[in-house]
Amino acid sequence: MNLSTLTPTEARRMIRYKDITQATSGIAHGFIQANVVILPERYAYDFVKFCHRNPKSCPLLDISETGATSFPDFAPHADIRYDVGRYRVYRYGTFVEEIDHIAHLYTKDMVSFLIGCSFSFEHALLQAGIPVRHIEEGHNVPMYVTNIPTKPAGIFHGPVTVSMRPMTPTQAIRATEITNHYRATHGTPIHLGDPQTIGIANLSQPDFGEPVTLREGEVPVFWGCGVTPQSVALQTKPELVITHAPGHMFITDKQEIHLKN
Repeated sequence: MNLSTLTPTEARRMIRYKDITQATSGIAHGFIQANVVILPERYAYDFVKFCHRNPKSCPLLDISETGATSFPDFAPHADIRYDVGRYRVYRYGTFVEEIDHIAHLYTKDMVSFLIGCSFSFEHALLQAGIPVRHIEEGHNVPMYVTNIPTKPAGIFHGPVTVSMRPMTPTQAIRATEITNHYRATHGTPIHLGDPQTIGIANLSQPDFGEPVTLREGEVPVFWGCGVTPQSVALQTKPELVITHAPGHMFITDKQEIHLKN
């Protein structure tokens, strides 16, 4: 089956029933994929402020009503309790478990957030002839926790996490031009070149995802990443935070063209 041609409804159904268990890059081409953060309502206002102050890492797309399992604009018929392939659970700053549904954890005081994901601009890069190495190699994108601080809001603070794609300098310039039109899904890169400048000691050992091949003549290009709330959760220690597992995104009903500006 060609997973790239699935509709969002088909893709979410297959994820819900475990017919798809892989990372979602390349699935349902042309539709926006989103990072997920789920919190008790008492943390929600602080988290909205945090997203507003850190739009490169956490571009906020949609918010559920308290206790609702769908999203009014981006996926009104979805069920956030089941429609992500893998979830991560954090309690008081500790990663507790990774599970395939959260029906037993989702209560009437929960609020769910969708945050823009760089997977959503990868189709545009491919159409422009720019390589996306993790798709070529058939695995998840590498992600790294940096030494770049986020702007704090309420209880939330911590380091920026980035995703990385290798390119030639010429390709990186073109990728910057393209992703400037996708500001709701992280926009332009936040760093090119030497990873140690942003606190990454070894590209072959990502904090999330899998490493990719860096070929001769290429430089690493880093984008803000919606996994940032997971590193922030480890520092701020809220009672409960549920997120997607890195690479296992929520597939929305919105086409990527709707976010291009």
